[in-house]
Amino acid sequence: MYARITPFKMKPGSKDDAVKIMNRVKADIMALPGIKHFINVMDDNGAGYVVSLTDLAETPPDAQEKIKQIWSNFSHHLEAVPAAATYDVVADWKK
Repeated sequence: MYARITPFKMKPGSKDDAVKIMNRVKADIMALPGIKHFINVMDDNGAGYVVSLTDLAETPPDAQEKIKQIWSNFSHHLEAVPAAATYDVVADWKK
């Protein structure tokens, strides 16, 4: 299992609009190859992280393009284009 972690920062006052966009593109996000679990966290200042658990060590080129398209929905609200990193999941505990 792998975790794709993407830090991001929304412009001031964009949080509510960003959440609406996220909910609108949910099906596109969940249809990405290998995705098993999606978590988005954001503070009141618009700083946050997307954590996607996947069974793919590397993101296929066609999925990379789809991810860019998904993020483009947020372009008017982002302070900068986010960059993701992929990590090995070394613990996945649930209670």
